[in-house]
Amino acid sequence: MENGHAPVQPTANTYAIMLLAWLRFNPDSASPTQTAAAEGHDPISLLRSIISRQVSPALVVADRAFTTNEEATQAIKALSRAAVQMGLSSVVNELGLADSLGRQVDDPLENVPEAIPVMKPSKRREDGTVSELATENPPPLPEGDVPFNLDTLRRHLGQVVLARRVLSEDVVLRQRLLEQSVYNVAVERMKRQAELFDQLGLPNKSLHSTDLRTWMWHWHQKLQARIEAEIQNLEVEERIIARLKRKPKDGMLLTPFLRLLKPEKLSLITILELMHLHGSGGVQDGMKTARALLSVGRAVESEYKAEMCKKNNISVPTSTPARAGDQNIFTNLGYRDLHARRVAARKYMEDAEEWTTEWTQLVRVKVGSFLVDCLMDVATVQRSIKDDRTGEILTEEQPAFFHSYEYQRGHRLGVIKLNPAVAERMSKDPIAETLHPRHLPMLVKPKPWLSYNNGGYLYNRTWAMRFKESREQELYLRHASDAGRLELVFAGLDVLGSTPWKINKNVFDVVLQVWNSGERFCKIPPAVPDEPEPERPPNMEFDNKARAIYLERQKAWQQAKASNHSDRCSINYKVEIARAFLGDTIYLPHNVDFRGRAYPIPPHLSHIGDDLSRGLLLFGEAKPLGERGLRWLKIHLANLYGYDKASFDERVEFVHEHLEDIYDSAERPLEGRRWWTKADDPWQCLATCIELRNALESPEPEAYECALPVHQDGTCNGLQHYAALGGDAVGAAQVNLAAADRPSDVYTYVAKMVEKSIEEDLARGHEFAKLLSGKVSRKVVKQTVMTTVYGVTFVGARDQIERQLKDRGDIPPEQCWLAASYLAKKVLESIGDLFKGAKEIQTWLNTCARLIAKSIPQDRLVQSLTEKHISRGRRSSQPRWKKEQMTSVIWTTPLGLPIVQPYRAAKRKQVMTALQTVFISDPNVPSTVNSQKQASAFPPNFIHSLDATHMMLTALECRARGITFASVHDSYWTHPSSIDQMNAIIRDTFIALHSSDVLGALAQEFRERYADYKVPLAAMRGLGMKKLTNELSRLNVCPDDIKLLQESEAQAEDEEAKDEDGVVDLTEDDDADFDEDAEKPKKKRPANDDIEGRLASTFVNLVDILPPLPQKGVFDVKAIKESQYFFS
Repeated sequence: MENGHAPVQPTANTYAIMLLAWLRFNPDSASPTQTAAAEGHDPISLLRSIISRQVSPALVVADRAFTTNEEATQAIKALSRAAVQMGLSSVVNELGLADSLGRQVDDPLENVPEAIPVMKPSKRREDGTVSELATENPPPLPEGDVPFNLDTLRRHLGQVVLARRVLSEDVVLRQRLLEQSVYNVAVERMKRQAELFDQLGLPNKSLHSTDLRTWMWHWHQKLQARIEAEIQNLEVEERIIARLKRKPKDGMLLTPFLRLLKPEKLSLITILELMHLHGSGGVQDGMKTARALLSVGRAVESEYKAEMCKKNNISVPTSTPARAGDQNIFTNLGYRDLHARRVAARKYMEDAEEWTTEWTQLVRVKVGSFLVDCLMDVATVQRSIKDDRTGEILTEEQPAFFHSYEYQRGHRLGVIKLNPAVAERMSKDPIAETLHPRHLPMLVKPKPWLSYNNGGYLYNRTWAMRFKESREQELYLRHASDAGRLELVFAGLDVLGSTPWKINKNVFDVVLQVWNSGERFCKIPPAVPDEPEPERPPNMEFDNKARAIYLERQKAWQQAKASNHSDRCSINYKVEIARAFLGDTIYLPHNVDFRGRAYPIPPHLSHIGDDLSRGLLLFGEAKPLGERGLRWLKIHLANLYGYDKASFDERVEFVHEHLEDIYDSAERPLEGRRWWTKADDPWQCLATCIELRNALESPEPEAYECALPVHQDGTCNGLQHYAALGGDAVGAAQVNLAAADRPSDVYTYVAKMVEKSIEEDLARGHEFAKLLSGKVSRKVVKQTVMTTVYGVTFVGARDQIERQLKDRGDIPPEQCWLAASYLAKKVLESIGDLFKGAKEIQTWLNTCARLIAKSIPQDRLVQSLTEKHISRGRRSSQPRWKKEQMTSVIWTTPLGLPIVQPYRAAKRKQVMTALQTVFISDPNVPSTVNSQKQASAFPPNFIHSLDATHMMLTALECRARGITFASVHDSYWTHPSSIDQMNAIIRDTFIALHSSDVLGALAQEFRERYADYKVPLAAMRGLGMKKLTNELSRLNVCPDDIKLLQESEAQAEDEEAKDEDGVVDLTEDDDADFDEDAEKPKKKRPANDDIEGRLASTFVNLVDILPPLPQKGVFDVKAIKESQYFFS
């Protein structure tokens, strides 16, 4: 019948019989039978025939040939596996629906209502166009359109749910389905929408033409044909060029890259990428041309590599290289064993891969230009307008995109703009992002990290580090990976990614009920903004002050309204994802930022998210509480409620006193007294109330199986590292490194100091002292105190405090800015000498970074001074060596991770395209460093690399002892019963880290890495010459040159002091219209050129002028073992 030899055609019954025969007699069955016919009729072959003959797979599995439920279930699973391997997600959906009609197993989503999606308010006119809904009394829940990105999410997650019904046991196949290309999902969406309008047969096509997804479908149909034709023309041109033996334009052939994907896929990528970039880069109703071309090129590259991975059916090692029970990974022998295992696994993977090398920026731009140019030629929209005089409807076909230029900061910028009709629809149907597999948790353990760009998701390429177009970072990481120096970092990421999670059903039910009610509740914004619009003052026209206040409040109201919608969409993502994964065990693959800090790759729902995200998550496995676990569960509840500055015994007593409230919260979270809603972290508090109530109500509370994560948080962890580095006894006592009966709270200490200072101003009748008296809480000053040792400026501190004052709600918004200026000055003054040791280390780090950023390798310096200068136009007045200042601050963490600060002056490259000449920032082109940013960012980046190292060491040691572990930077999570063990590990790893002379090792690395680097004497102005004078004298630098630099330094300090005085005086000024961004008059520097000219040929060795390490204090880091509140 298949070959057409029989007079009849195969039916659903025919395929059902063949499938049943294969199930009963295939080689792996109980009664294997080897026949020639059976070999050609496996499930994949049968499914291919079923689809080619347009037979419904659901009819096949529902056929009477299957006499038992077991046989029908086996048939559904066999065809579902075949569909996943063939990339047919629609078939999996159909089989999932068929299974749901006849299944008898429990469904985790049974009786769970759907989440009401966020709606964009709209109403339709008679002609079908859409306008904003404007009513004085809005309904409790708006009616309208689901935003495109949320609708896509709901449909994609619907596939997850259907796949679980037919592949409940095969999570690897479900993960593969989950990672199916986003473009396959998008094309089905657009095609279905277009078919729907065609079926309606609307006589008035204006409704048809104003639907965004329908437009996109018609563009797609025209664009794929255009791409195929243009590629064929390009191939002819390239063959002629090759026959004439001429060099192709830009030295590259384009068709080999364009033929990597089918025209259909190229078309979809181009359309979706351009729509995603709408409104980006500060361009209204459009996007920057250079960014658009690069994004399209990069998306084509990524999709090709994902297809290669799926095509080759790359199998994934199931065991992670870091195994539980590995006690010796920190020894030389253990490390070599870990490295050998990982190299073997990587070799196994690479043998099955066909990855091409990384594309260059030029290739990406050229590919993007070709595709975008094609789209702009074929994409059109139909616009209609009614003639007011005749009543006639006039229709015109217009381009959907057009090229233009805009001016930004005095520079002409090429932009791609959207037709106003498209832009209007985009404002109502925003495509923030089409869901990518990287945005969802995994159903299986992530692929172990085998190299710097191989790990995490099974079929989508992911990098171990998040580097932002920094070629230098990638090269250092690749070199360290190839040399086998990153084994502990990879093992740490494997530990974090292999921690199993599940959705907390009890909390989710409450969240879903609150969400569907549309009311404002516990950090969930309302469906309809409930803040009243500011009233327009009657004297606004002639009272400038009243007008200014009204406009300020109106602006704040508009921002709050937009923020409400944005927050609501964000929570909608979390709720939809949590609902889709109810009943599943999920995993969160991790990678690190350039400082080594680990982050889950899925951004929407993970434990690093907000309170709601954390409240929705439990560990995937439960462990008995035990006596100590029950105690830690109570302490954890007190911490979440905000009662975290008392002793542990007092926190336990706090919980005992509120047991009635805890039971009421757990049993009647919405109908009762709602005690849990007053907590600092209400959703996590609710989860803990439920868990504690269940434990206490169980027959044996200490035997209760608990899956709730309990946290141990560092006390201002950055300051803890500074105090340990400097041996600062005073700082150590403030951040709980030293043993004490009660926990210290440095934020409250500073807040009280500020309040005392305000009281003194209040006695003198100061205006802002009256406004702020009694309102300076711990929360107001916390962020500023925390970031002081990271080098926060006055402006930064003022912005932080302004946000906190606005959140309080009891200070007029128009006065928050000036009040924050006054308060920031007080906070910075009050800190004073409190962190003296930390300040000294910060100054040392800052000075080292400044010198390094100004240095030049000796070979480059010699070359720049001896090579002939080729003049191109106007001659530059800058010395030649200034162009050679390209040295980044680079250091290696104790785990072997190289850290490269990416701060450089942007250097753009000109590329000719069909649209325009674009300038792209090519990471492969050398450029000078931003020395100021290198210096100011080094102290915080170095401390962050230390806390990341401490976390990784703790994760590895917990895995070695069989302890479940998760972390949010300096907050470490485990089961309640494991807290005591983890606490001991936290202290041991911290002591081990800081017993290794971290700063001494850093100084030694600088001396070795920058051994032959030179610093121009002229570049040392502003680097603290007073401290370097003795060093320069010892290096036999001319006394006259030293004196010249000292005078220059003194002049710079005087000007800086004047600037600071100007900023401080502003806090007393009533002028709220001060513009920080206004251009300041340039300082006169008559002597600078003279100084530079006299010192142009004088250079000193960098290692000779690096400042000495600050003297270490008397605090012994081993004392941390006795501090019970170090992490608590």
